Amino acid sequence: MSEKPVSDLPARVRGEHCVNLFVSVELKERLRMLAERYDRTQADIVRAVLRIGIPMMEGMSEAEETMVREYVQLFRRLRKVRSLKDI
Repeated sequence: MSEKPVSDLPARVRGEHCVNLFVSVELKERLRMLAERYDRTQADIVRAVLRIGIPMMEGMSEAEETMVREYVQLFRRLRKVRSLKDI
């Protein structure tokens, strides 16, 4: 008797991999034009945009978090300096 390998991944539920998005007419038209231009399906274009865009979005979000954190630190330092001047 051969046993199936046990996977660490949970069993996939039908439709779990699907995402429904509502986009503007203009964006949908741009996606359609890209698909036609490069002879691909609109789904292929959307998948490619997501693959490229997710790392970019992560990088931008990390940079934003760093900027806010550093701004708060700078603000606290300035507030300490001002309070020391008042003494």
